[in-house]
Parts: sequence; structure tokens; C-alpha cells
Amino acid sequence: MIDVKQTLQEAEERMEMAAMFLEEQLARIRAGRANVAILDGVRVSSYGSMVPLNQVANVSVPDPRTIAIKPWDRKAIRDIEKAIMDSDVGITPENNGEVIRLNIPQPTEERRRDLAKQCNKIGEKAKVEVRNVRGDIKEKLKKAIKDGLSEDNEKDAELDLQKLHDKFIKKLDDLLTAKNKEIMTV
Repeated sequence: MIDVKQTLQEAEERMEMAAMFLEEQLARIRAGRANVAILDGVRVSSYGSMVPLNQVANVSVPDPRTIAIKPWDRKAIRDIEKAIMDSDVGITPENNGEVIRLNIPQPTEERRRDLAKQCNKIGEKAKVEVRNVRGDIKEKLKKAIKDGLSEDNEKDAELDLQKLHDKFIKKLDDLLTAKNKEIMTV
């Protein structure tokens, strides 16, 4: 016989993972404001191995339209520039020999709409994952009836599962709304 509380706990953890995935993905989308998270995926060749940018340089945001990257080793400046150019960041770095600057351009209206669509696609993936979790757990509960779980307990568990589902879908919607607002703000 399955433990209903543990099963619902598992569902909540999986839904939370979907929400964390969405947050992480939305943080990487450039919305016209400087955000160091857009550089999270950049890997730099340093002493023969590929390491995250933040392990070879100090990354900061001196103003809302600029990201400053100060390498700890000046010799790494070329490697950092190359890594940024090769990544999907889409910004050309400028360097003065000591600091690399990324000037974040103001996105056009069309670009903003594209970014909003991109966010909504990622959001839909996360919502589908939450729905899949609900479906999986419902199946488990249905099978548990055959193993001796009472129908009343199963119905109560399904109600709790639905509440959990609704809570996470609302959370995902709120994240998307906030990101879309950030993107569309000039």
C-alpha cells in the first residue's frame, strides 16, 4: 500500500523542480536590463579546462545597461571575450585591457514580443511538466485502490493533488507575468 502523504510530497517536489527550472530559464533571458544571470551558461577555457565565467572573473553590474567583467588573470581576457562571442548571449564585448564591458542594448518592440513569446514557450514547458506530475500521481493513486487504499482516501488525495497543481500553475503564471512585464517595460 502506498503512503499518500509521501506520494503528495513527491508530487510537490517534482512541481517545485518545474518552477525552479522556469525561474532559472527566465533569468537567462535578456530583457533590456543588465543581469549577470545571462552569463551563467558561458564557459571559458582556463588552463586547459572549461570553467564557468564567474570562476575566472568578477562579474558585476555597475549600471542598469552595463555588465562589467574583471578577470582575475589579465591573460584570460582574450579567452573570456572569445567565450562570450561563441555563446548565445548575443552581445559584443568591449575591453580596455583590464575590464570587459557588455553594453546591453535597448530591445526593439518586435524583439520584446519575440522575447515574450520565448518566455511563454518555456513557461508552457514547465506547465506541461506540472500537469504530467499530476497525471503520474493520479495513476499511482488509481493503482493504489487495487492495493487496498480506500476510495475516500484516494478522492481526498486527488483533491489535495489538484490543489497542489493549481498552486504551482498559479506560481508559474505569476513568474511569467512578472518576466513579461519586465520585458515590455521600456
